[in-house]
Amino acid sequence: MNAFTRLALWTGLTLIMASVRGQNKPGAVTSSTAKKLPEYSISRAEVEAHMRFLASDQLRGRRTGEPGNQKAAEYIAEQFRKLGLTKAPDQQDYFQQITLQKVMPATAATMNIGKDTLKLGKELVVMAGKPVELSGEVVYVGYGLGDAYKDLDVKGRIVVAQGGSPDAKGPREIFSASSQKRQLATEKGAAALIELYSESIPWGFVNQYFNREQVTVSTIGSDNSLAHLWVNNANNQYRQLKEAGTTVRLQTSGRQQTTVTSANVAGVIEGTDPKLKDEYVILSAHFDHVGVGKQGGSAYQPSDSIFNGARDNAFGTVSLLEAAKALSQQRPKRSVLVLALTGEEVGLLGSRYYAEHPLVPLKQTVFDLNTDGAGYNDTTIVSVIGLERTGAKNEIEMGAKAFGLSVFAEPAPEQGLFDRSDNVNFAVKGVPAPTFSAGFKSFDEAIAKYYHQAIDNPESLDYNYLQRYCQAYAHAARLIADRPTRPQWSAGDKYEAAGKALYGQ
Repeated sequence: MNAFTRLALWTGLTLIMASVRGQNKPGAVTSSTAKKLPEYSISRAEVEAHMRFLASDQLRGRRTGEPGNQKAAEYIAEQFRKLGLTKAPDQQDYFQQITLQKVMPATAATMNIGKDTLKLGKELVVMAGKPVELSGEVVYVGYGLGDAYKDLDVKGRIVVAQGGSPDAKGPREIFSASSQKRQLATEKGAAALIELYSESIPWGFVNQYFNREQVTVSTIGSDNSLAHLWVNNANNQYRQLKEAGTTVRLQTSGRQQTTVTSANVAGVIEGTDPKLKDEYVILSAHFDHVGVGKQGGSAYQPSDSIFNGARDNAFGTVSLLEAAKALSQQRPKRSVLVLALTGEEVGLLGSRYYAEHPLVPLKQTVFDLNTDGAGYNDTTIVSVIGLERTGAKNEIEMGAKAFGLSVFAEPAPEQGLFDRSDNVNFAVKGVPAPTFSAGFKSFDEAIAKYYHQAIDNPESLDYNYLQRYCQAYAHAARLIADRPTRPQWSAGDKYEAAGKALYGQ
């Protein structure tokens, strides 16, 4: 054996030993071993089968509190059972039941102020209450919050409050403040509550939204019998309602309420690491949509009145099921809670309920990778709202890249999307929670064509893209669940303080 041959053999053995040592390192994944992971075997046929059921006409738009929504929940639970996911601690099955109130729109309302007559659907919106007909002088209570009623006796009186609150900037805060005002006015014995609305949400949207059916979480001790109206006070045109001695006459049909139930669907994949398995990564997607006909809130044709919600959010629900399959077949180090959420379209209700009644402790929940979206206009990318803020950018980018997709961060920033999907209810509690979405950079015609439209059907989808999207979501979830350290909020993020409080940092 000559010197050249001995050198070649020695070099070859050195490379082989280095390779073996690298493969034996904890957590080391080579390109060859990565391609053996179950997410690489996610098939187009299976994702299409899931989609064609979840977005089928038979589910009637999966509206929360209706039979189609329940059928979707049962389908998801059966997939969890088939995959061998365990029930969450202290749960008898895969369902987290939620009691809801379905509130029908008012049919009539008028309010007379001097010579002015305000009407339902124009200047008036009925928020809540039983039918009433009354008249009397108003009592102005500022924002109607906190100690606004100090030294005031409003029993049997018509109370007027300024809309919103000093801290209310977005829809979530405005609606929350309004509910608090109603409860406080009820406790003080008021006969009716009128809010003078001049907030950032356009009146046209408010008028349209509250003149159709709503669904809310039923809260023990809440009372929605008080007549509660919003008045369009743009340009302070009804400022006389703030003045002592102003008399109004009010008539409203009220809003009929019925109790319904819905459920989040939850299953657990136990982690493999003796220590990290006590930490949880949540994978979440909402499976509800907006229903049929007028429930959908958009125009429709008599020949197709069902809002199937293929993109929003059967798309995310299918990726949730595929991630559950991949991660259950080869479990990651941390435990994973797979969480299909109800009630997103009617106010993020399922995620809000879960955040208040978690099935695993939030302190042990290190991340929520939510998947949701309005649709796609670019099938070369996935879009991630909160990518730069939530501490798992590298894992998400690696997950997408493995399947030929790039990541676009923070699409359509003017839309405020981070606070409009289920992820925000985890973020408020301190859990880092981005939303993984189908590829888009802006809300353009390609998005608007299908977003909350009756034509958003399974037949219109690119299934090759859906397959890769599912693979990227599952792989990103695995990488996050396997990372040695917890993801952290970016310094200075508005939810960073909540994270520090939750985790005791």
